[in-house]
Amino acid sequence: MTLSLAALLLAAQAPASLPAPVPPMTARSGGAIAPERAALRLEQADIAIEALPARRRLSGRATLTIVAMAAVPRITLDLDGVLTVSDVALGSVPLPREAWRQVDGQIRIDRPIAAGGTAVVRVTYAGPPRVARRAPWDDGFVWAESNGKPWFASTAQGMGCDLWWPCLDFPQGEPGGVTLHLTLPAGLSAPANGVLTGIDRLRDGRSTWHWKSGPVNPYALAISVGPYRELTGRYRSRYGNVIPLSFWYLEGNDAKAARLFAEFPPMLDFLETAIGPYPFGAEKMGVVETPYLGMEHQTINAYGNGYKPAPEGFDWLLQHEFSHEWFGNQMTAADWDDFWLHEAFAQYMQPLYARWREGDARYTAMLLTQQQRIVARAPLIAGKPQSTGETAAGPGADVYFKGAWMLHTLRHLIGDRAFLAATRRLVYGRPDPRPGNFHPRFGTTQDFTAAVAQESGRDLGWFFDVYLREAALPDLVERRGGNTLTLRWAVPGNRPFPLPVEIAVDGVVQQVPMTGGVAVLPVPAGAHVVLDPMARVLRRSAALERMQAPSPATAR
Repeated sequence: MTLSLAALLLAAQAPASLPAPVPPMTARSGGAIAPERAALRLEQADIAIEALPARRRLSGRATLTIVAMAAVPRITLDLDGVLTVSDVALGSVPLPREAWRQVDGQIRIDRPIAAGGTAVVRVTYAGPPRVARRAPWDDGFVWAESNGKPWFASTAQGMGCDLWWPCLDFPQGEPGGVTLHLTLPAGLSAPANGVLTGIDRLRDGRSTWHWKSGPVNPYALAISVGPYRELTGRYRSRYGNVIPLSFWYLEGNDAKAARLFAEFPPMLDFLETAIGPYPFGAEKMGVVETPYLGMEHQTINAYGNGYKPAPEGFDWLLQHEFSHEWFGNQMTAADWDDFWLHEAFAQYMQPLYARWREGDARYTAMLLTQQQRIVARAPLIAGKPQSTGETAAGPGADVYFKGAWMLHTLRHLIGDRAFLAATRRLVYGRPDPRPGNFHPRFGTTQDFTAAVAQESGRDLGWFFDVYLREAALPDLVERRGGNTLTLRWAVPGNRPFPLPVEIAVDGVVQQVPMTGGVAVLPVPAGAHVVLDPMARVLRRSAALERMQAPSPATAR
């Protein structure tokens, strides 16, 4: 019988010893990048890993093809210091020990590359990878068991790819292609990113699984190993291509896995209808059961939600992580300051999917639940390069919930056609995506605001300045006097904020243009007025602020 997820997580998170200190360069992912590092591009990565779960160790060899966009005096790679490098080579020639150093979470190789030049670096390393204690809210490996067999997986969104392979740990360090070879004990499977090209069965019972992928977001490359079974299928896309479907689940979960697998096609159909073609149709739509909640690992999304029934009729975690194939994997934030592009869109796809399935009532119900988690204490973007740690300390969960509500407000402001067309331009870099005519790309906040202006024909700088660059939510101030209702938007700096708003007067709904951020309306004395009756606008709520305020006991 399979252990409960809670028991597995407790077992996985029980510390055997004090964890090694995290070097600053390992703890951060992205942020300000030195010119000599920013000039490097990872063209290809060939990574061979042997997993030793009984010892919670990895043994690895990574061969990296690196191109320099400008001349660099040395090659600097990121790798967590708990993994010890034993050998570094250029091409097939081992470098003398004095030519490279492993220090402060980096491998520094004293060999220059000319502008336009290429270096093939081979790094051999081994050790116990860092253990995640609260995955996926922290990073590393989660070691567990299922049916008495090893079950373990990696997650690296916060600290980044350097937790288990030598890489360029910033968004534009994305490899142009990855070949992954995973060797593991008998009786286990190793689903991973991309396409399975073969399995070698070794004489001692071990096996080596070979996977090949196109460009992969560095943190979205992942290892998952366990006693898995596989459900497979094929989905005929509305774009004419056929997409392989694969769900790797634990032994004993057959019936629950079959129900979850049945959710794959409608999720695909919705996102292809609303946004555009599934970006990795030539590889697969893949999901793997993991001993932690989840993560958007490209073409092999981690799923650990325990198959929980939900009133929406679909698994929110599966749908959220799958949305990241568009928002995070196809379109990757060029800098972590633009991280809201990943999470706000993926969060907003949940109520939009509910609307597609059931209509506006379910859509609004889900949004009102999300609204309760907005704290509005820091701007969504800082306007400067950020690391993952800085974004967590800044807007935090607002990149999900405030961001999703901003998109909800924007959609009502400019209409479905313009909103979805602008989103499509952000994701694919073009208005007419079809399988084969686009590639994974980097996106910025400016890309999206420009796409909104292009598709709506309106300059909405005032809108994005308040919702993205200010912490406080706009406050709709109401004043009644005689037969007059005065409405005024109060925003930081008292700048113009001409966001229209609906009001209901004795049940009759009208839209108020709010030109200049103010409106004066004739309203009969004693009439019943409801502001924004359909909850279309992200604005300050005194009721939610009172609900979120710490109680006196908590404050003490």
